[in-house]
Order: sequence, then structure tokens, then C-alpha cells
Amino acid sequence: MTLALHGHPFSSYTWKALIALYANGTEFEFREIDPSVPKFESFTGKVHPSGQFPVLTDGDAIIVETSAIIEYLAVHHPGPAPLIPADPGEAVIARMIDRVFDNYVMGNMQRVMAAYFVDKDDPAGGGLRDEPYAPEMAAGKAGLRRAYAWLERWLSAHALPPHVSLVTCAAAPSLFYADWTHRISDAYPVLRAYRARLLARPSFARAVDEARPYRPLFPLGAPDRD
Repeated sequence: MTLALHGHPFSSYTWKALIALYANGTEFEFREIDPSVPKFESFTGKVHPSGQFPVLTDGDAIIVETSAIIEYLAVHHPGPAPLIPADPGEAVIARMIDRVFDNYVMGNMQRVMAAYFVDKDDPAGGGLRDEPYAPEMAAGKAGLRRAYAWLERWLSAHALPPHVSLVTCAAAPSLFYADWTHRISDAYPVLRAYRARLLARPSFARAVDEARPYRPLFPLGAPDRD
């Protein structure tokens, strides 16, 4: 076997790639990163421009960035779930929504996490209510609410394919962790229902279950659900 995914079982972006692999029953080897190895001394740290993971290797091919990983799998390791729509127009929409989830859901969730970590590690800080971290955390949560509202409107007006696709791979981990960070309220019933449907998909449920032992790592405290 030459196909390998380098990542961590609790990583949202690792999940994004795992969903595609699991949905198509693609044979691969999972290579968990070793957190004791300094970031830029690890394999992923050396091959990714900013040292991030996951990274997909296929023989001599090295693919970084999860959206590109899914595109690569769609071309070189296709399966019953068409990860990228065959229709060029539909493919454009799938790529657009992929960017929405990564940039505005996951991005704002990570903004909240970054504010937490900076405050936590600052010896002069006295908690998340102190400047300048509280405004940054509030801004991240406001960004999430804007993304939730946009997605509520978009999902109400557009139908998504019933199979696992690039959109599924981006939406599932984004909404999973975003809801843990800033709860998707009852004001967004369509989005809440979509998140529930994603959790019921076998490919995503498998990734979630495999990561359960790592839930104590969630910095804000993992809720007792999902």
C-alpha cells in the first residue's frame, strides 16, 4: 500500500480527508503525528509550507491542503461517492461552499481558539474577560453567527447531493467543532438539522468515534454530547 494520510485523529482537517477516504472505502495507511516531535522536524512540518497536517502521500506524490487532497482522491482513487460533481457548474458551487465552511466557519472557530490559547499562555493575563483577548473571542463568535445565518439562508434555498462530496467533507468537521465553540442556536433550524444529518453519516461517525479518546484535549472542554 502506498497511499497514506498523515494527521491526528482529533484534528478537524484530518477528519475532512478521512471522510472522503472512508466514504469510498479507499485503502490507505493512517500515520498519526507524534506530538513530541517539534513541528518543523516532523514529516508534515517539512513538506507543508506552514508545517500543518494532514498530508496525503501516494508513492512519490505529496499532496497538502485538504481541499486539494479530496480533489486528488476524486481523480486518482475514485469510488462510489463522487467527491467532486461531474457537472462543471455544480463543481464550482461545491468548491464555493467548501471555501465558506473552511474560511468562515472553521476560520472563525479557530479565531476563538487562538484567543483562548493566547490568553491562557500569557502570564500577565487574568482570564478571557481581559483585554485584548475578550474582544478577539467575541469577534470570532460574531463571525460564526454571520456564517450560521448565511448558511441557514443558503441551505434553505439549495439542495445538496445525497452522497458524500467535497461539501460534506468540509461541512462535517467545521460544524461539529463550531457548535462546540459557539452553539448553533434554534435560530438556525436548517443548519442544526444539517449538522445532525452529517453526524449520522457512517463515514463521519467513524471519524468521530475514533477521536473520542482525545476529547479531553478540547481546550474549552468537550460538551457531553455528539
